[in-house]
Amino acid sequence: MVLLLPFVVASCSSEDTRQIERLALPEPASDRANAVTELWGGAWLAAAIVGVFVWGLILWAVFRYRRRDDDEVPVQNRYNLPIEVLYTIAPLIVIAVLFFFTVETQREVTAGAYRSTPDLTGSVDPASTTGDSHQIRVVGQKWAWTFSYIDEPALGGDTSVFDIGTPAELTNLYLPVNEEVTFTLTSPDVIHSFWVPEFYFKLDVIPGKQNSFTLTPTREGVFRGRCAELCGVYHSRMLFDVHIVSRAEYDQHLADLEAAG
Repeated sequence: MVLLLPFVVASCSSEDTRQIERLALPEPASDRANAVTELWGGAWLAAAIVGVFVWGLILWAVFRYRRRDDDEVPVQNRYNLPIEVLYTIAPLIVIAVLFFFTVETQREVTAGAYRSTPDLTGSVDPASTTGDSHQIRVVGQKWAWTFSYIDEPALGGDTSVFDIGTPAELTNLYLPVNEEVTFTLTSPDVIHSFWVPEFYFKLDVIPGKQNSFTLTPTREGVFRGRCAELCGVYHSRMLFDVHIVSRAEYDQHLADLEAAG
């Protein structure tokens, strides 16, 4: 099987090869991706090491202790303290190491970028904003998304425009490439979850709460976003398209929304 691996890789397209190199993760499009990629690779490495060790023990036991024609019934062991300590302590060590790196990665991904406050006014909490971030208010409702662009400089700094979606028509979210964006998430009905796989980040949208996070889109393109929380009959229709574009295209989109009223 291992000998066939180079031939399998050679027969793949360039995109398939990159997908294998990323261990099935999508090509990233945000600055949050590096830490998640390292954690994902480490988890795969740990799984491979444990897998090789376990399968090695199984195969060794099968061949070392196989019954031969002249064998009598082997001695039955009921208790072996060293082995019991091994299969109790070893998994705990593996879990503890994975837990530690998961917490560290979560801390790095959300450091200075995540905030949760009561949603009492329906407005963006000023404490959730960071510097010159673009402010986008995300409302998840059964079963579509609304994106509001808050006080954008391209609109004079005191005007907000929005895209409203329906279950029958996808909403479009426009973001400027290589510029920091702060998302503020709310819901008027049930729990949803804002997820763009290429961002390597998702966050729940909870009624009565205002969750915020900040990231920087790093690659132009169109990416499919979705709700990652089962929210009712038409959950599967809660899709939206994310357009990461140049600043000029972003400003033009906001101007078009303003002109459309």
